[in-house]
Amino acid sequence: MQHEKTTVVDCTIRDGGLMNDSHFDLETVRAVFRACCESGIDVCELGYRNSKEMFDPAKFGAWRFCAEEDLKKATDGIDRGDMKVAMMMDAHKSTPDDLLPANESQADMIRCATYVQDINKAIRLAKAADELGYETAMNIMAITHAHMPELEDCLDQIEEETNVQAVYIVDSFGNMYMDQLHFMVAKYQMHLKTKAVGVHFHNNQQLAFANTMEGIVNGATWADGTINGLGRAAGNCPLELLIGFLKNPDIDILPILDCLGKHIIPLKENIEWGYHVPYMITGILNQHPQAAMQWMAGPDKHDYVKFYAEVDE
Repeated sequence: MQHEKTTVVDCTIRDGGLMNDSHFDLETVRAVFRACCESGIDVCELGYRNSKEMFDPAKFGAWRFCAEEDLKKATDGIDRGDMKVAMMMDAHKSTPDDLLPANESQADMIRCATYVQDINKAIRLAKAADELGYETAMNIMAITHAHMPELEDCLDQIEEETNVQAVYIVDSFGNMYMDQLHFMVAKYQMHLKTKAVGVHFHNNQQLAFANTMEGIVNGATWADGTINGLGRAAGNCPLELLIGFLKNPDIDILPILDCLGKHIIPLKENIEWGYHVPYMITGILNQHPQAAMQWMAGPDKHDYVKFYAEVDE
């Protein structure tokens, strides 16, 4: 399929940081960044810019905060071409005070992550980032828990009050099926007249790539992926599969494959992501995967019946 208009966003370091408290070494971050630059990816999200008042720097790694000096180390000497550098800011875990003006930053884009109930905080953050000169996007998390009237009001507010380029459908719990996805894309398109629709999926039910493809076919024009699907719990849509699907001649898959083999696969020695039955169970039950992540770290990780009984209450 030819779909050159899809904006491809890599969030390997950002979403993958949810599996290791953002403790990536600089070599790995630079390798991912270089691979994205060389492949022609549109946006590389290098982590969070979250508040040190809410996250202990003694516990969390550098990429939970994306200090400018760390971003400089990650990007220095690498030709980024036209690729944008993004950071994610959680509306409920960061403030506009955490941002420098864009012309003093290594970052080009701020992606504001929010739950429907926090939309006023997210809009404040997005407007502040816009005024500071950043490009902006909005990720509405836990979309399968949203009530339609509140979601519609949320989308209307984003449309009317912000200059964000894209608003994302985020299936945080890996619960969505194709019919739900079709409904959501149409709902977003109905309310967002001047913004693109983006898709970000988790792989609890082995559907992250399939749903990403389906979202693009149905009109989403921004899509997230991570190298080898590295991300929280069951992980995300694998970036290499997304590239293969798009068949965009301007995107070269080889740098991504090289980084995958040399830098991402070795991470499996210390962290375990991807499809596992406990994550599948929380996915079909439309639950946050935290309980499954804790179960996977315990002695009964393969007692799936016991886990199901614990979470299906």
